[in-house]
Parts: sequence; structure tokens; C-alpha cells
Amino acid sequence: MLVDEWNPIQFTLKEKNGKIEIAGREIGSSFSPYMIAELSANHNGHLENALRLIEEAKKAGADAVKLQTYKPDTITLNCNSEDFCIHGGLWDGRTLYDLYEEAHMPWEWHKPLFDYASKLGITIFSSPFDRTAVDLLEDLNAPAYKIASFEAVDLPLIRYVASTGKPLIISTGLADAEEIQEAIEAAHAGGCSQLAILHCVSGYPAPAEDYNLHTISDMIRRYGLVTGLSDHTLDNTTAIASVALGAAIIEKHFTLDRNGGGPDDSFSLEPDELAALCTGARTAWRALGKINYGKKRASKLMLSSDDLYIL
Repeated sequence: MLVDEWNPIQFTLKEKNGKIEIAGREIGSSFSPYMIAELSANHNGHLENALRLIEEAKKAGADAVKLQTYKPDTITLNCNSEDFCIHGGLWDGRTLYDLYEEAHMPWEWHKPLFDYASKLGITIFSSPFDRTAVDLLEDLNAPAYKIASFEAVDLPLIRYVASTGKPLIISTGLADAEEIQEAIEAAHAGGCSQLAILHCVSGYPAPAEDYNLHTISDMIRRYGLVTGLSDHTLDNTTAIASVALGAAIIEKHFTLDRNGGGPDDSFSLEPDELAALCTGARTAWRALGKINYGKKRASKLMLSSDDLYIL
């Protein structure tokens, strides 16, 4: 007996249309999780690596690959004073300018990367960090945009991205509840009609116990938007668990080799791990199913060595 197909997460989202759409792919709690492979700095200075990452992401089953579009000069100053140095963590002792100089995706690479993704049939978009980055991505006809956690309080940037009319995903790792609401209002005021938000912990890597995944369910109730997870833990457990709490988008950093020596390699998934995440997240989503108190039986169950089956 199927008692009811309703569940609280789906009902909350249906009140505000319950989905967004990127390049023809519907995204929301009623659809399998949208899997984003974050290339970030894992090109390690070689266009060939970036191209191969796109190819491997496609093979692994990702729905999209995501870039970060900035230049060191557009987001920081070439300065070694204390305010511009990193203290603690993976990049301890480095200046922001030095890190961003190594990590940034050269702008002249963007077109060949977009062209290659189109050839392979995988969606590609990016996180812009200033207006000039948005303009570049518009010239490439980016199908969507992501606002990184560090820019979630940059309301003018959010409004400018929203003015493109493209779907927008905002990561919330450095924003509190009030700041998330302000970012949402800025996106809507700028003209965004397809908005999603991601729960995130801006640690690199981040321990699983810091993720407080119940926040995802609360974000869905509080904001009524498609909600997902940007995961910086070292394995797939946290990301897969998030699906049970309503995560409709999963973003994970992706590399060819965790020991490659790049600034983000050490906390990124390798190709086989990304493939396992895509499979595991989609299996978890299918396992949620519907509320059903009917009698359960498998289609085939072996009871003993007597080759006795119940069909």
C-alpha cells in the first residue's frame, strides 16, 4: 500500500517551483543529484591537464565541470604584509597574490576549455570574481554561474551576475543566515529567476564533523530554494549522506593526481573516486524513494543451499 508520495522537502520546494534548469538538465529534489566536478587550480599550470580533467569528469559521470575565473590582480594586491599573508592550513606562509598567481585559470584557456566540453557533451560554467570575469564568461555563452563562498557577501557582484538572466548557484561557506538572505535578495533584485544555494564549510580540507549536514534541511525550509552541498572533506561519505537531507547539487574538487603538488590537489578526488561519488549519490537518491508502508519483498531471494527461491 502506497500511503503518500508527499515529503516535506519536496513540498517546501514546490512552493517556489522546486527546480532550476542548467543546459536542459532539471535540478531539484525530484531529480537525481546534479554532480559538479570543480577543476579549481588542479590544472597545475598546464592547459593539457585542464582538458584532460574535463574528459575524465565526463567519463566519471559528472553533469558539469566548473572553473574559477579571476586574475590575481582583480582580487588581491601584490603585497606581503600580514593582512595579505595566509596563516595556518594548507597554504600557510604564502601571500594571497602568490597563491592566486599559481592557481588562477588563464583567461586565454577559457575558450578552448568551453569548446572541448561542448565537444564531449558535458556542461561547463564558472565562478566569476569580478565584473570583467562575468563579461568574459558571457562572451563564451556560459549557461550558468556560481558565486564562491568568499564572494557571497559581494552583493554588487551577485546583482551583476543575476542581470545575465542565467541560473545562479551561491555557495554559503562564509555567510551567516542573515547574509545568505541578503545574497538571495540581491540575486532576485538583479533579475535571477533560477537560484540555488549550497551549504559549505570553507576549510581545505574540512573535517566531516564540521559539516553539520542538518543545516541543509533547515536551509530548504528557511529559504525555499534548491539546495546542495559544496564538499571539502577527503572522502565521499559526507556528500552521499547529504542526499538523504535534500541536497540536490553536489560539488567536489577534482584532480588527476592527489599527489600532483598543486595547491588544491591534496583535498580533491581522483577520477575513480569521482566516479564512485556519482554512482553513490545517485544510488542514495534512488533509495530514498517514497513513503511506503506496504509489505516489502525482493524480486528474488535465495533462502538456502537447496536452490529454493521466493519470486
